[in-house]
Amino acid sequence: MEIIEIQKKASVVNSYLAEIRDVNIQKDPLRFRTNIERLGMLMAYEVSKSLDYEVRDVVTPLGVSNVNLPIDKIVVGTVLRAGLPMHSGVLNVFDRAENCFVSAYRRYTSEDSFEIELEYVATPSLDGKVLLMVDPMLATGMSFANAILAMRKYGKPKHVHVMSIIGSPEGIENLKQTIQDIDVTLWIGAIDTHLNEHKYIVPGLGDAGDLAFGCKI
Repeated sequence: MEIIEIQKKASVVNSYLAEIRDVNIQKDPLRFRTNIERLGMLMAYEVSKSLDYEVRDVVTPLGVSNVNLPIDKIVVGTVLRAGLPMHSGVLNVFDRAENCFVSAYRRYTSEDSFEIELEYVATPSLDGKVLLMVDPMLATGMSFANAILAMRKYGKPKHVHVMSIIGSPEGIENLKQTIQDIDVTLWIGAIDTHLNEHKYIVPGLGDAGDLAFGCKI
């Protein structure tokens, strides 16, 4: 699995990363969602550089222009619910993409132990397409891993790009080990230091779903 950490580059990405982490700015859910969406757009632009292209003729009012256009068929997949603003940003860039959605949640077996449960998958055929799996947080890595493994029955993608804004070393290693037989590139905004005892990323930003859409019961 190739890993690309975007914050290592000089980029406006770092400004939006700083804002979604800031406990005072987080009090505005609209701004939080907007920043997640912006990050999705910027990361999608980075991913676009890795796609396959071919030169095509475009007719203008004054002649013909040769334009290098992407030829891959894209499917944007999202882990609900926290992934929705990021999905929207990615879709702003890949506006002709097909879409798939996966419902995943933590089912606690004890106070500090849980399993990732998948309840719902809706997807087009993935055969020969480029799958972009989107979720802002890569904590344990198991939501991504389980979602990607569950999609095997829907066809074999040409390539899988996992896109996440903040991740942990433990989660990245879990993801790498679980899907090691699948051709995957991980695009990550920032890799933080560790997971705490509740499996939240430190320093992280808290619960992205709650910050975007309100606390759940």
